[in-house]
Amino acid sequence: MNRDIIYFDNAATSWPKPPETTAAMQNYLQNIGGSPGRSGHRLSVEAARIVYDTREKLAQLFNVADPLRIVLTRNATEGLNIAVFGFLKPGDHVITSGMEHNSVMRPLRAMEARGVAITVVPCAIDGLIDPEDIVKAIKKNTKAIFITNASNVTGTVMPVSDIGRITREHGLVLCVDAAQTAGCYPIDVAEMNVDLLAFTGHKALFGPSGTGGLYIREGLEKSIEPICVGGTGSRSEVEEQPDFMPDRFEAGTPNTVGIAGLKAGVEFVLSKGVAQIKNREEKLVKLFIEGVSDLPGIILYGQKSAEPRTPVVSFNIAGMDPAAAALELDEQFGIMSRSGLHCAPAAHKTIGTYPMGTVRFSFSCFNTEEQIISSIEALREISQKRKNNF
Repeated sequence: MNRDIIYFDNAATSWPKPPETTAAMQNYLQNIGGSPGRSGHRLSVEAARIVYDTREKLAQLFNVADPLRIVLTRNATEGLNIAVFGFLKPGDHVITSGMEHNSVMRPLRAMEARGVAITVVPCAIDGLIDPEDIVKAIKKNTKAIFITNASNVTGTVMPVSDIGRITREHGLVLCVDAAQTAGCYPIDVAEMNVDLLAFTGHKALFGPSGTGGLYIREGLEKSIEPICVGGTGSRSEVEEQPDFMPDRFEAGTPNTVGIAGLKAGVEFVLSKGVAQIKNREEKLVKLFIEGVSDLPGIILYGQKSAEPRTPVVSFNIAGMDPAAAALELDEQFGIMSRSGLHCAPAAHKTIGTYPMGTVRFSFSCFNTEEQIISSIEALREISQKRKNNF
């Protein structure tokens, strides 16, 4: 690890990973290597055990009663594509929010072109949605609500439990994009009345890229058409896709080496405890917000408190292009951030930063207080320099 780098881009991909993640992937490649479910030899069986154990760990994390309800995917985007393209039909109406990532908005817009009606419920300037506005948007043909668990731009956590109660009362399906919360914010699919939960492995679950999943509530899978069919290693005597979970949605040889890393990452999260990770990251956010609140020209977006939120903070420096600010932070101070629209133009329109976007810092439990303080001093230097130039 480069000690000169301060990595604040964990909302894109977490880094560093726990050493257990790397070790698990190396162990698979060096000592196992078999294809799960495709053969009967011991290495294939061991690979299959890794895959099933990963489902079990994820089920434990999200309070899923049956691990087979978890479909393993390449990322949250693939999971959301299964939910959108497999579940919705022309003539349906869906509700979403004005803070969604393009992983939700683009599939929905694609379905809109095929005859699905969409209502985008506006959010407050801090990114929060009012559940009552969702109730007002429900129509006779409303089928589902698609909502982010937390914004990747502002860290704002949506009232998913309240929205879950609304979906139950009106007989709707709730699909939650948990890309930003899985691993760093408590998720209980039973308590929150979540029917579909899409998550990625490479962020707060500390797995590698190319891993993720989709939880599907029992009984709902028959209403969702698979978007990819093919070999599963099961029911090889028939030429139709199996209709049972999770094989219905898992065609092709899986990314077993990635899944091995994901399993190790989830085990790391479970060993630390989501509550402890959340508490640690909230302290970092609080330290940062308090440290920059009095700096000249620093504009913070979203909620100003450290809780409830994910460890994501968006800001701008008055009069400075966010891309230029991010470049200076990188080149002059070794601070890795992300600038621009963060694949979420709807969110930036909501908070008033479209089309330029913002600079985003996103922390993880591997970041330190010293790094936060260093970043505050860097922003103090940049903002003061700009003030002196005017």
